[in-house]
Amino acid sequence: MQYRPLGRTKLKVSALCLGTMTWGEQNTQKDAFAQIDRARDAGVNFIDAAEMYPVPPKAETYGETERILGNYLAERGNREDWIIASKVAGPGNWLPHIRDGMTRFTREHLTAALDASLKRLKTDYIDLYQLHWPDRSTNFFGNLGYRHNPDESITPIEDTLEVLDEFVKAGKIRHIGLSNETPWGVSRFLHLAESRGWPRIASIQNPYNLLNRTYEVGMAEISLREQTGLLAYSPLAFGTLTGKYLNGLSPEKGRLTLFSRFSRYTNPQAEQACARYVRLARDHGLDPAQMALAFVTRQPFVTSNIIGATNMDQLNRNLSSINMGLPDGVLEAIAEIHQSQPNPAP
Repeated sequence: MQYRPLGRTKLKVSALCLGTMTWGEQNTQKDAFAQIDRARDAGVNFIDAAEMYPVPPKAETYGETERILGNYLAERGNREDWIIASKVAGPGNWLPHIRDGMTRFTREHLTAALDASLKRLKTDYIDLYQLHWPDRSTNFFGNLGYRHNPDESITPIEDTLEVLDEFVKAGKIRHIGLSNETPWGVSRFLHLAESRGWPRIASIQNPYNLLNRTYEVGMAEISLREQTGLLAYSPLAFGTLTGKYLNGLSPEKGRLTLFSRFSRYTNPQAEQACARYVRLARDHGLDPAQMALAFVTRQPFVTSNIIGATNMDQLNRNLSSINMGLPDGVLEAIAEIHQSQPNPAP
């Protein structure tokens, strides 16, 4: 396993991070415990969760992922061996079951969210506390074009960062991160941290994979120059880059078979590009999933690649990707495909 600095903090996280959003929906607690033990054996020391998980979010399962992780930490008694990340849900009328829809980044709502997460996780602190998506309308979750609304009511970033500073001083969290953010948002958080002496963001958790490399356009430079590395989520584009959905296939337990909400990865352009990447991997004797993961992990702006699995075979293959080097011929072919079909699933 490789280990990389988490921003400018003193923490070093594994280059592969164990994702958790299937725990409590597609995976049982027993499954999750086995996944954590296997990841630990492979050298993983970094786990990413969220109060909203599992996905798709619903009232019946809200918080179950954090509860499962908390049960593991309590049973194993090895909290100090792990760097635990979690996320507070941002605003949205599609989450009425979370604090009765009160998911703004204000003092009241952030305090309620953090205290509940700490209770579910059975821990006194969270190593990396992330804002799951911005408290403003902007282009995230597959929306490329930004449309400005000057009349929108938003929580000032100053107010949010001031509260997070208090959490750090109280020892409830060690570091902060952003997720689904834009260059403007990252720059604003960095400026306020520097000018006010507030906590500096350590990471940015955004989507990044062979079908969606939009992070390279405006965010990669920030990550490298400011040491705010990417925690890449959806590195397999919800499993499409494994090839298991090609040619109209719908595996019974596949996430895209079960949950149609992730259809942005199955548009015709994405399917065509995906088929080319899968064929490229197989032509070179590579596992398509491992090639896709290795491509993400090797990027200089990536701090950690968040892998997820619903069975142990998937997890083992994903973990093994850390040892895969990509030949120059493969990298050149990836560049050619990307140039001809850039970002078909943003």
